[in-house]
Parts: sequence; structure tokens; C-alpha cells
Amino acid sequence: MEKDYSFILYDKVSDLPQAWDALAISNIFLSTRYLSVLEISAPTNMRCHFIGLFEKEELVGIALSQFLDLNLLESFGERDRCIKTSVRNFIFKRFSSHVLFIGNNMLTGQNAFAIKDGTDCTSAIKTLRKASVSLTESFQKSGKKVHLVTFKDFEAAEISKFKKAGYSDYFKFSTQPNMVLGIRSGWMTFDDYVSDLLKKYRDQFKRARKKSEGLEKRKMHLEDIVKYENTIYDLYHHVAKNAPFNTFFLAENHFRTLKEKLRDDFLFYGYFDDGKLVGFNTLIKNGCVLDTYFLGYDESVQREKMLYLNMLYDMIAYCINKGFKKIVFARTALEIKSSVGAEPVEMFGFMKHRNTLVNKKLDHVFDYLEPKIEWQQRHPFKEAL
Repeated sequence: MEKDYSFILYDKVSDLPQAWDALAISNIFLSTRYLSVLEISAPTNMRCHFIGLFEKEELVGIALSQFLDLNLLESFGERDRCIKTSVRNFIFKRFSSHVLFIGNNMLTGQNAFAIKDGTDCTSAIKTLRKASVSLTESFQKSGKKVHLVTFKDFEAAEISKFKKAGYSDYFKFSTQPNMVLGIRSGWMTFDDYVSDLLKKYRDQFKRARKKSEGLEKRKMHLEDIVKYENTIYDLYHHVAKNAPFNTFFLAENHFRTLKEKLRDDFLFYGYFDDGKLVGFNTLIKNGCVLDTYFLGYDESVQREKMLYLNMLYDMIAYCINKGFKKIVFARTALEIKSSVGAEPVEMFGFMKHRNTLVNKKLDHVFDYLEPKIEWQQRHPFKEAL
């Protein structure tokens, strides 16, 4: 039986109900600690709201929304320069520059909402839709017309919930997969992982480690992150602007703020060459799951030292040594992540355009909005699970 839930929109973490973190217990990315990071250091073209779902006076659901103004971007990504890219950029600027996400566009996975046990999921998702309408109206009053409303990222098993909740006028889309490595029960140490690799991929591992000789890896604390903040941002920005597509760029104080708020749950590792910071990667502990976050590197060092691949091996080693169940590598660099054992998990979302005519053609338009990447899945282990 469907329930009648209400919602309240918040734009300050300090205003959130006291019971909020009890519902976020299984997902750090909905916790007040993480949401306060977004409040303090979200990308300059992003505005966040926090949604509380209520059954009478009781908080039964929590959600995150992000409004992105793509007109404020310096670049959509500089790696690919072709006619199709130009058409995509035109479509975004002309028809889809204001996007409202229910979910977190900075992450991959279901970080959109959480509900209390016993809460009717269909009713909750219906209420989230009402909240998105209210947000759209609020932005319009402030002079920002929302062109596109998007709910992201959901696995196949969750799609039926949206169908039951009446999202038939939304376009269901599939994005690039989330790359996830499940830690096998037999991997007590990183050496066990390496032993399970086929010879070709063990040789890849050995070659990468040989290439990385001379690099020093350091765990960096808050004072280190503050000290190297300008270099860190330059390294991040180099990687970000050379990605195929961007909808935001991080604020310069983002990593500092993450460390201040998440403390030991946020890990920052720097890679130094002759005392100079030439790369970094970041990890966030999310219960029994380890999420990879943003990274950066000097391109010349990356090529010479196979730095990115070495970072992947280092993150896997940490995951195994600390007893995590899986590591989420997200949705970039699919093939190289596949070569270290990550498996693709298909992700889905729902979107609706405010222009009825454009909405009917979203299946065609989406091919331009979501760049297709051709890649070959690798199978690096001796035996499949």
C-alpha cells in the first residue's frame, strides 16, 4: 500500500533534521559530514539542496540534489575535438545548460537517496519527483530555468521501482558502466591478488613496478594537502580538462575541505619524483566499500613511470590489506581498470527535458550528450569467479 509522504528542501547542513545521519549510516556520501563538504567547496557552477522525506513528522528518507549551470564552465573537455563534439557542446549550451540532478554528479553509483527500513520505496521515489518539480519552480523564480531533470545512478535491479512510481514520461538511459573490483575471499594479501593474474597481466604488473622505480609514495595529512594545494589543483586540473567531457571542475579548496570533514575516512596519497609532487590519488572509506575519488598527475611522468597504472595497483593493495569487500573505480579509463580486474556494472538513469518536443527526441539527443567510448573488456585472472 502506497504511503503519503511529504518533503522539505534544505540548503544548509545546519538545518538538517537530527535523525539525518541515522539514515545515512550505510552511505557516507549522504552523511552530513560529506554534505558539508559540498556546502563549503562545491564546484562554482553547482548548487546543492538536501531533501528530507517525511511520514507525518518522522524523517523516513534523505536525498541530494545538484543544480549545474554549464554556461559557467571554462570547458566541456579539451581532449576530443571533432564535429560531433562541437554539436554536443552546442546542444548543451542551447538546450541543456541548466541541469538538475537528483543524485551526485561527482560520483558513480546510487548516492541519490536512502530510506528508512519499512519505508515504501515507490512512494518515496514519487515524492522525490515532487521535490524535483518544487526545485525546478524555485530555480525558475530566481531566473534559472531548469532544462533537464536527471535521476542517477541506478543498477538494473532498481529500475522497476521507478516504473512503479510513474516515471513513464522520463527517458531511461544507460551511461558508461561503473568499474568495480570485488575482493576475492582467497586474497589475504596483495601478493595473493598478483598470483591470481594470468602471466600477461603479471608481466604488466612487473613492468609497471619496474617503471615506477625512483618514485616516492607518501600518505599526506591535512597540513601536507594545504602546503601543496596549488600543485595539487594544477595536477587535478590537467587531468580534468583533458577528459572527454566535463560538467564541473572542483574548487581549489575541495581536497583540504574533504580532509577536514572526513578525516581518516578520506585518504590522500602523493607521488614524488626527486622531492617534487608529480601525482596523487584519493580514496574514501564507505563502510566495507572503498571508493576511488579524484586524482591528478604530471603527464610526462605518467607516461614515463606508468604512474596511473601503479596508482590502481596501490589502491587495490590498500583495499585488500585493510579488509574492504570491494573497490569502486567509477566510470573513466574503463579498459585499463578492466586490465587490473575491475568488472563493468551497468548503470541507468532517468531524464526529462522541459521542452516537450526535445523530450520526445531525447533518445536521439542523448547520443550527443553522453559521449560513447569504445573499449575492450579484459579478463586478467586465471579463473573467473
